[in-house]
Amino acid sequence: MTDPAGPQRAYRAPCPSCGAPVEFRSAQSTHAVCAYCRSAVVREGDALKRIGRMAELFDDFSPLQLMAAGRWQGRAFTLVGRLQYQYAEGRWTEWCAQFDDGSAGWLAEDNGAYVFALPQPAEGELPRPKSFKPGAAATLLGERWSVASYQSVRLVSAQGELAHLPAPGASFPIVELRNGAGEVLSIDYGNQPPTLSRGRAVLLADLALTGLRDASAREDQGRQFACPNCGAPVAPQLAQSKSITCPQCSALIDLSQGVGGELRAAEQAERVRPLIPLGSTGQLDGASWQVVGFQHRLGQAPDDDEHFGWQEYLLYNAQRGFCFLVDAEDGWSLVRPLSGAPEVTPGGSRASHGGVVYTRQWQYRAETSYVLGEFYWQVRRGQVTQNSDYASGDQLLSSEQGGGEIIWSAGRKIAARQVADAFKLGDALARADARPFSAAPSVNIVTIIVVLVLIVIVLSLFSRCSDGGGSYGRSSGGSFGGYSSGGGHK
Repeated sequence: MTDPAGPQRAYRAPCPSCGAPVEFRSAQSTHAVCAYCRSAVVREGDALKRIGRMAELFDDFSPLQLMAAGRWQGRAFTLVGRLQYQYAEGRWTEWCAQFDDGSAGWLAEDNGAYVFALPQPAEGELPRPKSFKPGAAATLLGERWSVASYQSVRLVSAQGELAHLPAPGASFPIVELRNGAGEVLSIDYGNQPPTLSRGRAVLLADLALTGLRDASAREDQGRQFACPNCGAPVAPQLAQSKSITCPQCSALIDLSQGVGGELRAAEQAERVRPLIPLGSTGQLDGASWQVVGFQHRLGQAPDDDEHFGWQEYLLYNAQRGFCFLVDAEDGWSLVRPLSGAPEVTPGGSRASHGGVVYTRQWQYRAETSYVLGEFYWQVRRGQVTQNSDYASGDQLLSSEQGGGEIIWSAGRKIAARQVADAFKLGDALARADARPFSAAPSVNIVTIIVVLVLIVIVLSLFSRCSDGGGSYGRSSGGSFGGYSSGGGHK
């Protein structure tokens, strides 16, 4: 007879608070949340002990849900639990995946995509969390890593069956490290001793998932709300959105607490009109991408009083996730956040990734000045990061540091004609050429001479004011989305 699929045994006991049945499918699970009264319980022998009560889940409109099933690295798994964390820039979700042999893993949000991770045994005592500095190198498990993030987080809600359960509401550190192989190593200091998990980026389409939330059911819930600034209707379209702008008044609205939470809006003056309209779709790299967000950003080099600007378009594809189309002074580029981290030389003058050596071109301070559309991270006007752009021919690499984390992105330059053709923009992206000076018929020669003298004087004064500042031209590497665009599980 064929052995039945799935776990051979399950443990069930009544909830100590309401008496409803609470089931454990895995022998490794120690905690669960009652589906009826939201009591958090822990297994103690043959009984359950209530240790608290969970808050209502923040509805992230994710396609994932409990009991969704799939395959990873040839092994079948089922999503049996969910944890929702909060940190300074918003919230994120981690799903507990139980394999058919009873072992567990984690499917977690990462830069608008996902990372699948497995528990990793620690080798000896782990360093103290504050010893990890974003951007610094660290040696752990006998390997070299780059510290990507140090965040103080707290558990706000949970659901289902869980291998561990941090104390609800208590703050604790989580450290994220990344390496050149595209791996993510997480240290969770919410447990004693701290626990490790190790994983890499994965597309939901590659997990062969079944039992996902029905799209029409999500739409029926009605995610529309009134703008807290002007009252106009606002309807987020993406499950991952943490920020959105009002289509009527362009106010920037914080969704990090959920649509049902307290909505905060910030007015935006000096509107910037994107060259590629929001909602446009275009074919790039063999896929259809939709423009869902737009940022105008300002940069300033060290010891330079002048600012420069560039635009970033957030693109979305349901199967591939997010990427950025960047319009800078020297052209266009298409880039995506990395799950791993390049190898950087001491001093940061060079970086290696994917067998390519990049040379640093620029270092500068970047600030978000205007926003339109939806974003999978909590974006704000005035957000500031410290950026470095690297290049190797048409290949680009960029780091962006701020808010306790460092994000790396990689991509390449692309021609403006390719962008225009992709989004059917005709000649809208053509750069304006400088035109030679010519006098109108009604202007006499004396007026022309006076104008030329004034121009010479102004240029002379400008030259004196600029002495010592040097010149600066920014590459099209881009900053690719703001410091809250990433982090290991955010």
